[in-house]
Amino acid sequence: MQQALGRVIAIQTAGPSLCAEVEVSDTVTCARCASGRGCGAALLGASSKSRRIVAHVGSGIDLQEGDQVRMELESRGLLRASWFAYGIPLAAALIASAAAHFAGLRDPYTAVAALIGLGVGLGIARSRLRRTRCLKQFTPTIVACVPAVR
Repeated sequence: MQQALGRVIAIQTAGPSLCAEVEVSDTVTCARCASGRGCGAALLGASSKSRRIVAHVGSGIDLQEGDQVRMELESRGLLRASWFAYGIPLAAALIASAAAHFAGLRDPYTAVAALIGLGVGLGIARSRLRRTRCLKQFTPTIVACVPAVR
């Protein structure tokens, strides 16, 4: 499970569950990505800013504003996010290039078809990820309060 650290900005009640607004740094937390051997996700969203997200509060965790917390995303959620980010665009590129190949187009046109398919796949993935129902699958859970590092 991917874990991240953040600082609690506000605590809110969302229906029957407790949520917290957490400020998370956009710096790379994955050791492989930090060493330049990762999947490349850091290149797409690299910045030194921080952003605010809403996270579920795990059971038995007592929070206050200003606490530093550790959050994690379920493995299943991480796999789904990977499918949206990589699988849909790749599948669309493969389908487009296969269609061009079986239509008897020459290699340069097949490559162009693959690029067009990739663009269409990115558009589909992006539009799906903008839906609130879809994004709720990727809400992290606060699993622990951690001592602030000074």
